Amino acid sequence: MQGIVLLLPDFGLILLGWALYRLVDFGDNFWSGLEKLVYFVLFPALLFKALASTRIDFATAAPLFASGAAALGCGVLCGLFAAPLFKHNKTVFASRFQCAFRFNSYLGLAVIGKLHGAPGIAAMGILIGAMVPLANLASVWMLARQGNLGLLREMLRNPLILATLAGFAFSASGLTLPASAGQLLGRLGDAAVALGLLAVGAALKLRGTSGSHAASCYLLAVKLLAVPAAGLLAASSLGLSGVYFDTVIVFAALPTATSAYILAVRMGGDGPGVAWLVSANTLVAMLTLPLWLTIALRY
Repeated sequence: MQGIVLLLPDFGLILLGWALYRLVDFGDNFWSGLEKLVYFVLFPALLFKALASTRIDFATAAPLFASGAAALGCGVLCGLFAAPLFKHNKTVFASRFQCAFRFNSYLGLAVIGKLHGAPGIAAMGILIGAMVPLANLASVWMLARQGNLGLLREMLRNPLILATLAGFAFSASGLTLPASAGQLLGRLGDAAVALGLLAVGAALKLRGTSGSHAASCYLLAVKLLAVPAAGLLAASSLGLSGVYFDTVIVFAALPTATSAYILAVRMGGDGPGVAWLVSANTLVAMLTLPLWLTIALRY
């Protein structure tokens, strides 16, 4: 019950976005523009500030990174096993493969912020910053491989990877953000979470095709059950506790991000199929995320 109460405001924003999209005629261009604003400007600003404002002790944070990588790696590995379920449709598989391990950072930052405040946001920012390049590398690699696109070029064009690398570099430099720059980035970051969750809700589309039901159910089970279980096992084995332990569990239990849809469309993949799978992932996570959050709080 505690997990459900904590998540109500965030899932409320997602449902509000869903209702606004259907009840208020803002137009598709508005929502498309909002999604791009969050993906290319607001969320990179949030990531950069979280990393640039934190002095990262990589020795202390190593178990956090290792646990997150174990959860992500589980999703990637299990996602690869789904290839036979797609009956040799390589483009569809390459597009939906990322739904086994990509994560909704907006929701993760909102949830951990309620649990642990600023320390939780900093921990999640560090973990997301380390995992974003890995998740994007796997996603872009698979889509580029099937679409005959340049992997390095696609990686260098990704705003989340660029913001992550810039944040790590600034943190390592020992410099301090000027107060005015920190306030500007902070306001952009605050807008990223709320607007990002509204955009997630507006993007919910369950009227399209799910494709192979077996493949869709398998990918849902991987992302919402297998990946969190792997994160819990890794965090326990490595002795994590407190903020870092909760951060890993929340991170691993997050539904797939809508950026999977953006990437699939931009790289010529199966956009409608990914949109359906992301939507189903988000709705099912309304049941599974409170469960994993409760487990984390009682562990």
